[in-house]
Amino acid sequence: MAGGNGKVGAVSSCQGGGGGNMLATRQPELAAIKAPLLIVFADIDECINAMGPPYEAALKAANVEFEGGKYPGTQHGFYNATTPRHDAAAAKTGAHLRTV
Repeated sequence: MAGGNGKVGAVSSCQGGGGGNMLATRQPELAAIKAPLLIVFADIDECINAMGPPYEAALKAANVEFEGGKYPGTQHGFYNATTPRHDAAAAKTGAHLRTV
């Protein structure tokens, strides 16, 4: 791309979060994650949160810098204003993020 620096970044959420991770880990030219990751989980999301510990272990084993946490009391998709799970305060700020 004209004016680019040759690097790729991704911001993704919900199902896109998995897509962003796949992009970072499976594309041949992007196989090694080099940028720090911010990983945010909803507090009440059993399926996704069950994957958290193995994912964290894999990131640590690969020496990937990351920070992550859960938004207390939120459900999957809490920042999506088109669903009843929307939590406007949590979607607005990460100030109350608690460490996983």
